[in-house]
Amino acid sequence: MTQKNALITGGTSGIGLELAKLFAAGGYNLVLVARDETELENTAALLKREHNVSVATISKDLFEPDAAFELYNEIRGKNLEIQVLVNDAGQGQYGKFIETDIRRELDIIQLNICSLVVLTKLYLKEMVARGEGKILNVSSIAGKVPGPWQSVYHGTKAFVQSFTEAIRSEVKDSGVVITALLPGATDTDFFNKAEMTESKIVQEGKLADAAGVAKDGYEALMRGDDMVISGFMNKVQVGMANVLPDETAADYMNKQQEPAEKNK
Repeated sequence: MTQKNALITGGTSGIGLELAKLFAAGGYNLVLVARDETELENTAALLKREHNVSVATISKDLFEPDAAFELYNEIRGKNLEIQVLVNDAGQGQYGKFIETDIRRELDIIQLNICSLVVLTKLYLKEMVARGEGKILNVSSIAGKVPGPWQSVYHGTKAFVQSFTEAIRSEVKDSGVVITALLPGATDTDFFNKAEMTESKIVQEGKLADAAGVAKDGYEALMRGDDMVISGFMNKVQVGMANVLPDETAADYMNKQQEPAEKNK
């Protein structure tokens, strides 16, 4: 029997790490991708210790335009066939658009959209040719509503969601499963990296557990679902966004995401 391999970007922390644990428990060998070599080594040691699987690590900066192509070629050079692709790596930037760093935002677009599209295209072609495979794209409920104070991040996740649903339809009879995971605010390092810890949604909200979110995504992928919104209140929020005018939904998110001290 051919050993199953799961490629996970952003697999050393947060939802990506929890997904790695689930795939390892499910008997998948892992290919983990992140920028920090030390974190990769520590995560690989943890997963090897807890599960009887092999873990390959590749340090790659997916902010770089050619990095996703390089990653694909490097994995091919190792003669590793990928049965599952998990596009988890993603970042945001907090602040009003007129005040934020455009170079940082272009990097975020490269990571959240361009690298995801490249890896999806290259591995989807292989999977369709084989007649089997799975892709999990970590989207967000942010993709369902305009997001003041995170305008570019919400925009990238709207792309990921629309893109994922579209290509799923294109290949629905191919034997390949494509699923979108839509978390809400989750207890990960995302908010630190986005410099968003002072926002009302972090200061006053209840953050979801990354392990629970990952479990929802893993199970949805294995069932063959098109998408899963993780968490009851997130389902309610998306439902509200579907019926409210976009302007009203954006104003609501503005209040949720503004700095907490503004209301004191």
